[in-house]
Amino acid sequence: MRPTRRIPPGPGQESVWDYPRPPRVEPTSRRVRVVFGGVTIADTRRALRVLETSHPPTYYIPPEDIRMEYLTPTDKRSFCEFKGMAGYFTVQVGERRAGNAAWSYAQPSPGYEALAGYVAFYPSRMDACYIDDEQVVAQEGDFYGGWITSDIVGPFKGGPGTWGW
Repeated sequence: MRPTRRIPPGPGQESVWDYPRPPRVEPTSRRVRVVFGGVTIADTRRALRVLETSHPPTYYIPPEDIRMEYLTPTDKRSFCEFKGMAGYFTVQVGERRAGNAAWSYAQPSPGYEALAGYVAFYPSRMDACYIDDEQVVAQEGDFYGGWITSDIVGPFKGGPGTWGW
């Protein structure tokens, strides 16, 4: 199956089809925030973003900028052919709970060492995630965890019918 037609980027936009494969990790000084249960659980200008062909960026936040008391490690693991073995966290604030809603690479594969210990969040499982003051839209599906903003164009992999791209 071939992806739907590529959307040409406008001024100030990026196309996910111009992102590399294997993925690239790059720092961003944009403000990245995660809100859950009425609490800002992460707020940073020191995030790393992972860019991969056909995917909106995934943002990884340094643990020093996360209220880690709201994250509990789980037994879930997954393997990325590029980044290695990921471990997951449940996010809980008061009675609100989101299982396996965040993940991290304790010992990422060579080339991705910068991600070690940083945490990424599924925006679909949080109350809100922001890049600067723009609330992100979650990447469709429940696998990649990309953050869609107005400066990113697709089409994006992740939804039904896109796994064969």
